[in-house]
Amino acid sequence: MPKKIIAANWKMNTTVAEAAELLDGLKAGLPVAGVTSVVCPPFVSLHQASQALAGTGIGLGAQDMHAEPSGAFTGEISVTMVAELCSYVILGHSERRHVFGETDESVNAKVHSALAAGLIPIVCVGETLQQREAGNAGRVVTGQLKAAFADVSDVAGTALVAYEPVWAIGTGRAASKNDAQEMAALVRGQLTVLFGQDSGSSTPILYGGSVKAENVADYMAMADVNGALVGGASLEAEGFTRLTENAASP
Repeated sequence: MPKKIIAANWKMNTTVAEAAELLDGLKAGLPVAGVTSVVCPPFVSLHQASQALAGTGIGLGAQDMHAEPSGAFTGEISVTMVAELCSYVILGHSERRHVFGETDESVNAKVHSALAAGLIPIVCVGETLQQREAGNAGRVVTGQLKAAFADVSDVAGTALVAYEPVWAIGTGRAASKNDAQEMAALVRGQLTVLFGQDSGSSTPILYGGSVKAENVADYMAMADVNGALVGGASLEAEGFTRLTENAASP
């Protein structure tokens, strides 16, 4: 079975000083036995985070990146810059898609660049409430998954997938554990179709969307949910540590 992974997406939160304080708090309680912890701060704190987390067993990821290694792209952070500091990178988050207009094609380009650079992409897929209510959740997620991994040869040991229903992100309205399991199983099935049984069975699938310490164990009890991508609940060290401990429980 894939190992348990809890990833913290701080989004556009924390100053450099606040990030340092939060990192100190996380180091006091993490990692938790049986769970891989990954922290994804804003770009401005990645360098200090790489130093603060060195040797702790806590992984470091970026929240996005540009597919090109360098170039005239004002304001962007390249794959090369990210790979110098991080092991993970979040790609295709719904906020990147819906707020900043990111496309399936750009996500695919980033996936290829991340894999080539030795980064582990956390590839996000998920439907809107309108798409779910229309009965199209499976079709939307399958399409996003196929597009993200187009022309990728394999993902065994090299990528994660996070199912994040758009309607549950930052809304306080979490998907039920059965909804999460249904969609995680769909993702695993599609990975098996795309890459074979080994990749399908070994690739960790995370759930994201209003995950808290109080509900994470319910998701982790599902057969095809191997972890969580956590937003707001990751911004307080004690609470995130408790969430991770709960995720480790049988």
